[in-house]
Amino acid sequence: MTLDVRLFPCLSDNYGFLARDTATGKVATIDTPDADAILAALEQSGWGRLDLILNTHWHPDHTQGNAALKAATGCEIVGPEEVRRAAPLDRVVRGGDLVMLGETALEVTDTPGHTLGHIVYRDAAGAQAFVGDTLFALGCGRLFEGTPEQMWDSLQKLAGWPDETVVWCAHEYTAANARFALSLDDRPEMAARAAEIVGSRERGQPTVPTTIGSEKAFNPFLRAADAADFAARRAAKDSFAG
Repeated sequence: MTLDVRLFPCLSDNYGFLARDTATGKVATIDTPDADAILAALEQSGWGRLDLILNTHWHPDHTQGNAALKAATGCEIVGPEEVRRAAPLDRVVRGGDLVMLGETALEVTDTPGHTLGHIVYRDAAGAQAFVGDTLFALGCGRLFEGTPEQMWDSLQKLAGWPDETVVWCAHEYTAANARFALSLDDRPEMAARAAEIVGSRERGQPTVPTTIGSEKAFNPFLRAADAADFAARRAAKDSFAG
């Protein structure tokens, strides 16, 4: 892989990510849930620099560290235009753009649904992606701004990536997502996947990253038949109390 990735917990259930281009040593943080936690992880890594902030969307738990990290490191802040609703932004990117982290090319894909301007970043050569709040292990983001049809289309874009693509999701929601998935899917394989997730959480281990192949096999939202089925599942999850 062309990127080394470090994952660390932030806030109550966010994850922070530091990604380092192995060829040049350049470093990015994907979103900024907690500037202090990111700076501590950066110091612990020994990587010694922060070149880019790569925002996926405007929500404060993904942007609230932008200003402090810019002040501390001089890094460039890259993201969708909507980030300016909440935080500083230096460079606007949108679907079809490339962001270079050293020699690693990160493809930008528009994924509206959770917010209207949400984007994700994929290192296609290294088969890794940072998907913000669009896709979770066994879940997807709530539709705060977009329509079910928009989110379904966004999820289909991700499902079209190679199965081996490693997916770095921004929250630890997987145990709750597994309970919902079990309410729709009684396959033994689903029960085994849920048990694996529960075991990881009981040991204090993250359930992130996942892969596109795993999500296509088990994620109830990627397994929906069409946009209408997806909409029904998303509405059911929003009111699910299991």
